[in-house]
Amino acid sequence: MYNNSFTGMGELFQILFQEEWALRALIASSLVGIMCGVLGCFIVLRNMALIGDALAHAILPGVVIAYIIVGYSTLGFFAGAVVAGLVTTIGITWIQHNVKTKNDAAVGIVFTAMFSIGVMGISSISRDDGVHLDLNDFLFGKILGISNEDIYLTAFITLYVLVSVAVFYRYLFVTTFQSVIAETMGISVTAVHYFLMLLLSFAVVASLQTVGVILVVAMLITPASTALLLSDKLYKVLIIAGIIGFISAILGMILAVHFETTPGPAMAVTATMIYFVTVFFAPKKGLVFSYFRKRKLQSKIELEDTLKQALKLHEKGGLTFKKLFNKLGLSKGRLKTHLKTLSGKGLLNFSNQSLKLTPDGVEEARQLVRAHRLWETYLVQQMGLTEEQIHEDAEKYEHLLTEELLDEVDEELGFPSIDPHGSPIPLKKGIPSNPLIQLELNRSALIAKKQVSNQVSTELWELGLLPGSLFRVKQKDKDKIELLVDNRSVVVSKDVAKRINIEQLEVIQKE
Repeated sequence: MYNNSFTGMGELFQILFQEEWALRALIASSLVGIMCGVLGCFIVLRNMALIGDALAHAILPGVVIAYIIVGYSTLGFFAGAVVAGLVTTIGITWIQHNVKTKNDAAVGIVFTAMFSIGVMGISSISRDDGVHLDLNDFLFGKILGISNEDIYLTAFITLYVLVSVAVFYRYLFVTTFQSVIAETMGISVTAVHYFLMLLLSFAVVASLQTVGVILVVAMLITPASTALLLSDKLYKVLIIAGIIGFISAILGMILAVHFETTPGPAMAVTATMIYFVTVFFAPKKGLVFSYFRKRKLQSKIELEDTLKQALKLHEKGGLTFKKLFNKLGLSKGRLKTHLKTLSGKGLLNFSNQSLKLTPDGVEEARQLVRAHRLWETYLVQQMGLTEEQIHEDAEKYEHLLTEELLDEVDEELGFPSIDPHGSPIPLKKGIPSNPLIQLELNRSALIAKKQVSNQVSTELWELGLLPGSLFRVKQKDKDKIELLVDNRSVVVSKDVAKRINIEQLEVIQKE
């Protein structure tokens, strides 16, 4: 039907878009690519790839029976294949629910039996003269010999599948991710499952003439798996999978015509090539970007460990390059790189192996120590671990804990000042040495003259709390603290109370 005598891409596209057989093939391939891509997302997310493969093979008996009854008819093949697909689905589900057989074994038992019956049927009727039912056409597709009737049926099935997915998106979504919640909402998970199997049967039948029953699994699984590497939102995944299925079908068709090979396998190989490109270069989940993210995280951890160890040596009065090198176990070149980075951030001074932490460097390092010791305290008090079990875990997670999470841990623990080893826990940056939030209920104190910033002093002035003002904690709620100052009530939010420096009194005032 075609040959490879043309010399350039111009002639290739001329054949594809001018020859009637090529146009029919392109249209049918595109429809199947879009439909299989979208529907395949639910098949992959439900871990039903094996069932998709089973249905693709199990429709053969339906095709054979339809041929015996109505002859070579596209509609007959469609009806027979759908019935065979539903019989297969019911058989698999019945075995899984009523027989002590593994789920995947049930799938294998039913589909191999159905496929074998189909092969036997085709072999039997093919012996008769005038029979044009070729097993290869169903196994690998016959896209170049597709008729207008086949295109109309494929277009109808594609439209039906896409509309069904759009209309029943909510039901498919909730039963895919939260089947228990779906049941409580009154949604029948079983009914949705059988409906999805019906759509899958339709898709397999529509793919008979394009990629065949063997390779339809590739068009169902590969574009969907590719899309899941590119997005975490289902509606975006559906759109991306449809686009990838479309591109795979078109490019596969072009390659098949150019290299004079079978279109179905060419489409499957194209989809697989797109998948592997995505595996390496997907922005969030690709191996290349994951590698660089891991390198960046490793560099961050080493940088923070360098700063933390520098603080420990600084506090002992012996911060030198040699001692720091012996503590960290990094190469000298890598250690120098980290020291230059820290120097550029103004956290330490480094020149000719002379080291000195700046005030900002000391404060930044203390925040790392705070994260480590807070997490150790949390593991002991909340998780019930022993002091010997906590250090390694704290070393790992201190680099990953966000400020928000650390604040929650600090508050839940009651703002501890000592870790399980008896070491002091540094205060959060910008937090005074004696913050108001740590003052107990009914205890009195004075507003300190020295605050951590002018902004805090301004906020105190707006609240009518001047330096030296005597107050008592009247009430402590989840989000605020109520103070009693000169017989008047002052409400301070907990965020502000964390930053107000106070001077405690020896005597506890009670109501």
